[in-house]
Amino acid sequence: MRVAILSDVHGNPIALDAVLADLTAAGGADAHWVLGDLAALGYDPLGAMERLLALPNARFTRGNTDRLTLDGVDLETAATVLRSRPDRLANLLGLSASFGWTRGALRTAHLDHLASLSLELRETLPDGTRVLGVHAAPGTDDGPGIHPAQSDEELGALLADADADLVFTGHTHWPVDRTVGGVRAVNLGSVSNPVGDDLRAKYVLLHADESGYELERRYVAYDNAAVLRAIAATRHPSADYLALFMRGEREPDWRGEG
Repeated sequence: MRVAILSDVHGNPIALDAVLADLTAAGGADAHWVLGDLAALGYDPLGAMERLLALPNARFTRGNTDRLTLDGVDLETAATVLRSRPDRLANLLGLSASFGWTRGALRTAHLDHLASLSLELRETLPDGTRVLGVHAAPGTDDGPGIHPAQSDEELGALLADADADLVFTGHTHWPVDRTVGGVRAVNLGSVSNPVGDDLRAKYVLLHADESGYELERRYVAYDNAAVLRAIAATRHPSADYLALFMRGEREPDWRGEG
């Protein structure tokens, strides 16, 4: 059993194509698990969605930007953010425009697919390991997610109700592999919109049989300059914000903005 597990494609088919080419070179996979944030905040949400929906044996979970593409940024959430971080007004306005732009770029069938996404996926591996896949953390597609700055106590609290032995997440765009309270938490990193100066697309290959499982992290370089050109060519409403990621200038702040 070989499963390619990825997250946070964010409407970037250049990065996704690089991942899929790397996967083919590595021998392919029997199944694909995609843990949310499929289309929004990218220059080509339609192209990314078409590639993802064509993957064989694919399962998906909902990410926060998938939900916000359909529902928009609600006023209560915006007010809460601005009370503590008034400097985020420009970001909020840009993100709100971006979700509307993404919704307009997608076809009805793609929007229906986003609306059908489940919060989580579960699987039992051949050796009995119970797997949970979710975008941010068990029980949620949003919030601070799982990231390296968390203490064991903080991470343990997030995993307490996972009802799983192995938990895969994305959302924060930052790889993590830690075990707390007998639960292994693996943050995949992201296919697109990297945080920090490592601009490579990141995903994980799961190898599993009756004797156990192994995880293989894959880091894939792609043409970030081409993505920057594509962002500019589409007149994306959050072009400047997206460019920060592609230039390695977006630092993590662990506030669940992935």
